[in-house]
Amino acid sequence: FNKENNLELYQIECKKVAEAFHKYGVCIVKDPRVNESNNSTFLNMMEQYFEQSNGIDDARPDLSYQVGVTPERTEKPRDYCSKIGSIGPDDKPLSPCPPELDPKWRFFWRVGEPPKSTKFKQLNAEPVIPKNFPQWTEVMNMWGNKMLDALLTIAEMAAVGFNIPKDSFTSLMADGPHLLAPTGSDFNKYGQLNTVLAGYHTDLNFLTIHGKSRFPGLRLWTREGKKVNVAVPDGCLLVQAGKQIEYLTGGYILAGFHEVIVSESTVKVIQQRKANNQSLWRVSSTCFGHIQSDQLLQPLPPFDTPEAKEKFPPKFTGDLVQEELLAISLTK
Repeated sequence: FNKENNLELYQIECKKVAEAFHKYGVCIVKDPRVNESNNSTFLNMMEQYFEQSNGIDDARPDLSYQVGVTPERTEKPRDYCSKIGSIGPDDKPLSPCPPELDPKWRFFWRVGEPPKSTKFKQLNAEPVIPKNFPQWTEVMNMWGNKMLDALLTIAEMAAVGFNIPKDSFTSLMADGPHLLAPTGSDFNKYGQLNTVLAGYHTDLNFLTIHGKSRFPGLRLWTREGKKVNVAVPDGCLLVQAGKQIEYLTGGYILAGFHEVIVSESTVKVIQQRKANNQSLWRVSSTCFGHIQSDQLLQPLPPFDTPEAKEKFPPKFTGDLVQEELLAISLTK
């Protein structure tokens, strides 16, 4: 609908977004600017890429893998064993304690305009363009810009839902190091039931958005610690809260815990695709929306209570990101 012509209806939808992030750390949205054929074009190219990548030529470990490819067994989730120990038996993650290196791959591609100047140059590096993919830049920018546009809309809706100025979040996102960040998991090697592809973790960015994957397996935890198997409806997008929005809301929104596993449903899809001679790489069409690296993170009004300010002291976004990259083994 047109929000100018249906302001009351728009505000109701904004309240739903804000409430969903507070209660669940996640919301599912339908964006008419994004269609399933866009997602398919992107997934097809990324399947082809992961099938042929050696994990070396396009990797930039000197830049903490913040552009280019991250090969399997490189990233390790933070240690949340004490938190996992407090979760009831029906809601425990499959992820091992202590955490192990994830078998998933990833590719990072910068989306949007870079800042004109920044003291966090490593987080704002030039993109890596793989050989033999003439359509690479066009397809990555197509999907990345659609995901970023959707994130900006959701960020504005969340602000309206919280009764704060509508640009409270989006103004801080301008020139942020937004990353199109598809993961790749090779079911030729890691297709066994209960394999953990991405260990129990939260995202270090502001908001994360995904299109629908061709394989199920994503599980998340609500604010109360209840485990939920995620099923994204066709044509919809999944948006998850990360650490930066937790910081800006003083913990009113919590960064959402999640893991990706090979479930019984995943095994069924693997068998179907194997029978049809289709790719057995599980690709996520993920995009990480960030607050600009040189912006100061601190709880915004009305979330800036004395308790919140003590728990979330002022910190540059780039410093938070670099601390997290060190913790998950991407910075040596």
